[in-house]
Amino acid sequence: MLLALVTTIGAGAQAQAAANDAEAKTIFEKFIAAQNAHDADAVKAMLLDSPGTLLFARNVDTRGRDAVASRFKEYYEGTWHLEPDMSKFRVAVISNDVMQVLVPIVFTRGLPGKPPQQNTFLISQTYVQDSSGWHVASIMPVANTELK
Repeated sequence: MLLALVTTIGAGAQAQAAANDAEAKTIFEKFIAAQNAHDADAVKAMLLDSPGTLLFARNVDTRGRDAVASRFKEYYEGTWHLEPDMSKFRVAVISNDVMQVLVPIVFTRGLPGKPPQQNTFLISQTYVQDSSGWHVASIMPVANTELK
């Protein structure tokens, strides 16, 4: 009886982990698609509506949904394209309402009128679920892209 209970709980936990991975992957891919389409409105809609929403990039701390969306809109004025390595996509479930993803991404970016350059970063995004669904609460690139 105990073995059956443990097996059932274990199977349930594995199913929940797979569901979380799939949900996080769907959110992430939708966010990347909006970024690559340079759709600032779609990106903004995916951001958590909070003054604490964070984008830390290029040594600048940008906080708040509107400010983060505006920052992305500035990036879209030049070259901006993201290619994540989904084979290395990882999800950490923090709680029922918080998940964190890590994935290496090749950024092709350049200022308007300047030649683009490519760099790879490990991107950390935190997702928070509220009454209207999952939202991106923080985005932080890390120069070291090795997941161990």
